Amino acid sequence: QDFADSVYQMVAQKFQELTDNFTSMHARHKTLAGIVMTKGLDIRQAQVIVLSSGTKCINGEYINDQGLVVNDCHAEIVARRAFVHFLYSQLELHLSKRREDWERSIFVRLKEGGYRLRENILFHLYVSTSPCGDARLHSPYEITTDLNSSKHIVRKYRGHLRTKIESGEGTIPVRCHSAAQTWDGVLLGEQLITMSCTDKIARWNILGLQGALLSSFIEPLYLHSIIVGSLHHTGHLSRVMSHRTEDVGQLPASYRRNQLLLSGVSHAGARQPGKSPGFSVNWIVGSADLEVLNATTGKRSCGGPSRLCKHMFFTRWAKLHGKLSTRAPSHGEMPSVYSEAKLVAQTYQSVKQQLFKAFQKAGLGTWVKKPPEQDQFLLTV
Repeated sequence: QDFADSVYQMVAQKFQELTDNFTSMHARHKTLAGIVMTKGLDIRQAQVIVLSSGTKCINGEYINDQGLVVNDCHAEIVARRAFVHFLYSQLELHLSKRREDWERSIFVRLKEGGYRLRENILFHLYVSTSPCGDARLHSPYEITTDLNSSKHIVRKYRGHLRTKIESGEGTIPVRCHSAAQTWDGVLLGEQLITMSCTDKIARWNILGLQGALLSSFIEPLYLHSIIVGSLHHTGHLSRVMSHRTEDVGQLPASYRRNQLLLSGVSHAGARQPGKSPGFSVNWIVGSADLEVLNATTGKRSCGGPSRLCKHMFFTRWAKLHGKLSTRAPSHGEMPSVYSEAKLVAQTYQSVKQQLFKAFQKAGLGTWVKKPPEQDQFLLTV
């Protein structure tokens, strides 16, 4: 509990610093998230590496086929993207000729190719309210006495994959039919569907936080713990996070079913009343200031692309490709299309399919993917 409280205090303090003692207009938030890095569980050496806020998703009309927008601006999801940005910076240290740069990196090079996290480095996600989706949905029911009225509804969808609502709040169970969204459908006004934060975190617990591109360089990275401010019931949270993936089966080397430590905080900050702001902020260690995104358009308030968009990541990946040691022997040319670059990490892709099948087999619904056109952009340097 002391550890969880310290992580929460560090994140709150950092946010206070970045928002001029909460006076900046960008201090307003409904959900705040941060990732803290520790060596072992020594809080004295802890460091906040990313911060984010936000509770909204992009509006379908702003969907982009050049990888220039951030689709999901919920705080936890932005925190993971900011973390990926941090991982790129840590890998880039290995391009340096200077030994002290490699020694500063959280990654060490492996003889057999690729990179691994240094011993004993742990990552902890703090989020101020329970992640949207199944984790948030059922926590209050566990404590109410008059369950009879809502019991059957709850049971039916307990554990179910859920999706966020475009430009709204809350989540709904995945509808069973088609798992594919179409580009023209979305542009013609069909709701753009995004998976809930609970489901995405469950996915990180199998696939890691690094995503497909970075999997060609590094072994999967997992969270050690999640610390939730309010609206949480840790018993239910752990059930959602781990029990749903029990039947995922045997996983290849370096992948695992990550068992998270879960904790609340002793004194969570008061929830801010009123409507959620339409912006989302992100900060990454080493950068001077907050980046502010318009959550409806998925771009910066000035209209430019975020440092966390797919295109930026693809550009950084391409610069590392061919210069850094990779985990898989590279076959031929460097892919010039984003969707193809993601396929380079074959093991990652097969584990992802294994996870989606496990969800379906358990009767929890089908993972809904974004229209494929979104990832079919070329690298333009």
